[in-house]
Amino acid sequence: MKFDKDLLRTVLFAVGVVATVIGIYQTLLFNDLGRNYWLFMISMTCWMPLLYWRQQERLAAKIAEQEAKLARQNRAKTPAKSTKKRR
Repeated sequence: MKFDKDLLRTVLFAVGVVATVIGIYQTLLFNDLGRNYWLFMISMTCWMPLLYWRQQERLAAKIAEQEAKLARQNRAKTPAKSTKKRR
């Protein structure tokens, strides 16, 4: 069985959203942010890996784009073979 990273991302995002919503609700209900600080920390703990992974994907895409651009430039610099017969 292969580990599915997309499922982990979905679960982390869902837990983060639920913890944030519950934290906001409890803060408004009891008018005390200190008692619900742990809920906001759970949501931030869930979102931190998601933000990190998204940043790594952007960096990898940017590097791949630069490599593709460099390959296109190198391909354009090489002269095309002529169809004329040589003597």
